[in-house]
Amino acid sequence: MTRRLILVRHAKSSWDGGEFDDHERPLNGRGKRSALMIGTWLREKGRLPERVLSSDSTRTRETWRLIEEELNSGADERWRRDLYHADAQTMLDTLRSAGNASTILMIGHNPGTAIFANMVVEHPPPHTRYRDYPTAATADIVFSLSRWMDVEWCSGTVIDFVIPRELGA
Repeated sequence: MTRRLILVRHAKSSWDGGEFDDHERPLNGRGKRSALMIGTWLREKGRLPERVLSSDSTRTRETWRLIEEELNSGADERWRRDLYHADAQTMLDTLRSAGNASTILMIGHNPGTAIFANMVVEHPPPHTRYRDYPTAATADIVFSLSRWMDVEWCSGTVIDFVIPRELGA
């Protein structure tokens, strides 16, 4: 059986207005456009998540809301405080607890998302931006396993990777 992880770094957030702490920073205009484009890209690829595992920050929630606007997937959403600036091991542990959904979309922050993206796959793709995983970068990663709890480091295969700039953002 195959399991699919759609790994997304939150879209570009705003640094304007000192009234927000880091957790509450919203997306800026470019971030909103990028998230919509990622949603369109996923829809065109036929990548519909069954479950979303995301940091509970404002910018990750907004990123998902805009992606979902394009997907209309009806995915089960799970907002997790432990994914807010999570390290790679926390992200792996969270994925291992994903339950029975065959396609998971996970939204996180850097540097954890970039480190996780590079550690969970057997071979990173040759894309020059995969290593640093810029805002709204999205990878389609598959695992040949029947249970998420069996995911190990270096076990995934990157099927596709995109950054918003390649989509016109």
